[in-house]
Amino acid sequence: MRHGHFLKLLLAGALALPVLAGVARANPVILFDLQSGKILEHQDAFKRWYPASLSKLMTAYVTFRAIAAGEVQLDSPIKVTKHSAGEPPSKMGFKPGSVMRLDNALKMMLVKSANDIAMAVGENIGGSQAAFADRMNAEAARLGMTGTHFVNPNGLFSPDQYTTARDLALLVTAIRSEFPQYAPWFSIEGLAVGKKAIPNYNLLIGRYPGADGMKTGFVCSSGFNMIGSATRNGRTLVAVVLGEKSAVSRAETVAKLLDQGFDTPATGSATLAALPSYGDTLSPNDLHDEICKKKPKAEQSEAAPAVAAKDAPKSPYQVKLAHPTLVAVGLGGATGPTPKAMLDQSGQEYADVPLPSWRPDIPAPTGAEPAASGTAAVAVQGDQPVKAAN
Repeated sequence: MRHGHFLKLLLAGALALPVLAGVARANPVILFDLQSGKILEHQDAFKRWYPASLSKLMTAYVTFRAIAAGEVQLDSPIKVTKHSAGEPPSKMGFKPGSVMRLDNALKMMLVKSANDIAMAVGENIGGSQAAFADRMNAEAARLGMTGTHFVNPNGLFSPDQYTTARDLALLVTAIRSEFPQYAPWFSIEGLAVGKKAIPNYNLLIGRYPGADGMKTGFVCSSGFNMIGSATRNGRTLVAVVLGEKSAVSRAETVAKLLDQGFDTPATGSATLAALPSYGDTLSPNDLHDEICKKKPKAEQSEAAPAVAAKDAPKSPYQVKLAHPTLVAVGLGGATGPTPKAMLDQSGQEYADVPLPSWRPDIPAPTGAEPAASGTAAVAVQGDQPVKAAN
């Protein structure tokens, strides 16, 4: 038993040698070949980390599987609920009751990293945030993402929402191999919403040769996360970088990893599936104070402007794209079937209304909640709210 444990540790150490031979890094990274699954570089690949908006990749994956299963279609309506509309930025800001096509919702979620839209997608596909999170966790378990747990579809901070660099690599592999038809969505340079242009937060898109994905993420506790992919001469590499200090530094770090990868043939034997667990796998770092303690609120979101350190030369990833290709998105056009999770047993759509409360001086019907003193109660008859009698 002891001998086997020693061999496991020895193997993990040997597999980490490609990282140790390169530039020393202070945060989890993994670089791998998408087609073969071979790992070119890794460090702290099994360390728990807060995923932030990288969670939206799992939201997309669950949705892609729901489409394949016939639960929903690309032109199905996604309705903004009161709950989703209240999510903090980054967001689209549509009012409760607004309706859009599912494909447009997914593009806003992936490019704008809109928290309100991600929540709306989760609630419409899953029926509720909790039910959708259950599906996210079921898919994570099926893919072998042993260090991952979700509680929401958008990645807003929760101590119970965490992942690892290696698990994210497994998720990327599943998305790109099972659903290649959606690959172009991950390389959109920007969105056009009416007359407004919204750039992709992934600063490699349009700037790094061959860049074709995939997602960025930020909350104060995670730092700046990024999954960047690029394809050259038919070879696709993916770099996962967690916990960088700025939007620019995460782009530069991913670019350097990809550069090193394209200069290195994938000759090693270590693969994502076979990489043994190593290091600290239980306690995620919390970078909140380091990243956000001295920053204004405006810089504490994915919408924060991409700025480099004060004395650093301007990065090529800070340069605005001269003529970005924009994809038009917006509300309306949802002519497809309502997501099955939003239908009751009779096939009617659930109403997005709160559970009715009842006046304390009138016997409450089953399922109603007592009203606060001095408030009028509202019952629902058919589709119309009816005020209780005084």
